[in-house]
Amino acid sequence: MRITVCTVCPEFFDSFLSSTMVRRAMDAGAVDIIICDIKEYADGCFRKIDDSPYGGGAGCVMRCEPVVGAIEAVKAPESHVALFAPIGQMYSQADARRFARMQDLVLVCGHYEGFDARIYPYADEIISVGDYILSGGEIAAMAVMDSVIRLFPESLKEESTREESFENGLLEYPQYTRPAEFRGERVPEVLLSGNHEAIRRWRQEESVKLTEKLRPDLLEKRKED
Repeated sequence: MRITVCTVCPEFFDSFLSSTMVRRAMDAGAVDIIICDIKEYADGCFRKIDDSPYGGGAGCVMRCEPVVGAIEAVKAPESHVALFAPIGQMYSQADARRFARMQDLVLVCGHYEGFDARIYPYADEIISVGDYILSGGEIAAMAVMDSVIRLFPESLKEESTREESFENGLLEYPQYTRPAEFRGERVPEVLLSGNHEAIRRWRQEESVKLTEKLRPDLLEKRKED
């Protein structure tokens, strides 16, 4: 898989690209990550990528020419272009799995006060990572890449991702490790029993209880699906 990130802050990705899981996937040939500097597609000696909004208002808006130029420069016939913006659909684990099946993914990071609205049609979809505002789409892009890359068997063992939160429309069951007792609180006896069927049932029940308590919206969505 190839992932290309269009950004005005390419230096943001230096540590991400050197992280263990990402490097493992890249070294195994599972993913090729390209960082495209949008400033390279801006005209003039000052490489101006933003300007004041028509109609007035605070801040600056990313200009069409450099952003669209970057998208068109990196886009291939098989590319899927996803642009980050608050108006986008909320990103989910299902999206991570959908992206992981793609051959070529282009992620476009916003900055400043956002994109000129005429840029949006050049994306195949617009996504958001939450109902809050970031200074730029770079953190969102790293979150999406992490969620996608960790699904590759070259990154993590498949069983490590199979029962995680959101995979089955539920939160993951509580996890415990040594010691068996900490400050008077013991690990549930069923987990020490060696009875795998009983452990499986307990985990399923606890997943439902935890989801009902913390994220009842997930249960509602599960019923609708």
